[in-house]
Amino acid sequence: MAGTYSGGMVRRLELAQALVNRPWLLVLDEPTVGLDPVARDSVWGRVHEMQQQHGMTILLTTHYMEEADALCDRVALMHHGALRTIGSPDGLKAELSSEASLEDVFRHHTGDTLAGEQKGELRDVRATRRTARGVG
Repeated sequence: MAGTYSGGMVRRLELAQALVNRPWLLVLDEPTVGLDPVARDSVWGRVHEMQQQHGMTILLTTHYMEEADALCDRVALMHHGALRTIGSPDGLKAELSSEASLEDVFRHHTGDTLAGEQKGELRDVRATRRTARGVG
């Protein structure tokens, strides 16, 4: 029963469900959150294999800049719901310096502190969860 699976197993099951019909567009919303490095490598290996075999396009959301850098042909960085920049990982890094990482690019376009942010605080998360429970 899937209800007895660990969080990592559930994430892999969700990926298998998404891949079973070999879609031409695969949308992955943070597919490796909570996975250990071995499981993450396994997920990306399988996704890459399917992409190569079937020519699918993958739209990926992630907070892991190293994943975006390694896996994406194009990156769009968003902050507070607004698109801040778009381009190839190498191109975006080159705009800053020859030593820049994609994390540096993110910080450059979005800031590097959480100070002054009103949304996303613990109170807001709790309120959103209460609202979601009432809807379900």
